[in-house]
Amino acid sequence: MSWPIRVVLDNGSAHTAKKTKAWLAGHPRRHVHWTPPHASWLNQIELYFSAPAKSVIRYGDFSSRDDLISKIESYILGKNETAKPYRWTCDGTR
Repeated sequence: MSWPIRVVLDNGSAHTAKKTKAWLAGHPRRHVHWTPPHASWLNQIELYFSAPAKSVIRYGDFSSRDDLISKIESYILGKNETAKPYRWTCDGTR
């Protein structure tokens, strides 16, 4: 069984060009999820993954793959203990 490959892309012109769309059409395992126009969703995803990369992975010393996974999971659980909901305050006007 082959699993789909999911890719999150912004709406940049390189990603929506005819050649890119043709290539994606010829590779049906690739499932592209587009971020909404004028949104910073992709930036938030990058920020989410960069935090454990900087705090755990970059300078970490791991005895095994399982040790790496354990330390990443511990980091995430620790962050979740102090997490606070984000409150959107923008009303859409300037």
